[in-house]
Amino acid sequence: MYRKIALFSLVFILALVNWSIYQKEQHIKNGEVIYLKLAPVDPRSLMQGDYMALRFDIATKIYDRLPKSQNYRGWQHNAEAKDGRVVVALNEKRVGSFLRLDEGEELKINERLLVYRMRNGAVKFATNAFFFEEGSAKKYEKARFGKFRVNEEGELLLVAMADENVTVIE
Repeated sequence: MYRKIALFSLVFILALVNWSIYQKEQHIKNGEVIYLKLAPVDPRSLMQGDYMALRFDIATKIYDRLPKSQNYRGWQHNAEAKDGRVVVALNEKRVGSFLRLDEGEELKINERLLVYRMRNGAVKFATNAFFFEEGSAKKYEKARFGKFRVNEEGELLLVAMADENVTVIE
């Protein structure tokens, strides 16, 4: 009896993992391309080994518009600040720029909703690091944009980095 339960559990877990992989592959294959501008990062942590620490310009604009409260140390963001959605405008190169926090308004043709997450008091998009092949750090020093695939729900997946001309770094 225990073997049957263990076998069923194993098959169920493997099915869940494979379903998750399939969903991510479809997201990468069918998601809409959007670029987000990188913000400066502490140079001491910009390149460490085979990854690049990331921060996005739009995150600062979102952070500045989140609710704040006053305490004995002055103004700070509410502990209740939580995950949300932001409306961005896309230019001709598909670069997203901050318009407003989402309040359920209807979107215009060049506008998209993106999901952001609050983690440790900071606004995050998809990931805070980009991993690359060891020894190729030099070419990624030119990175100025993150290339994302976004699905219909506004979930982002980072797929590449791009230079100042929004050309993907190969």
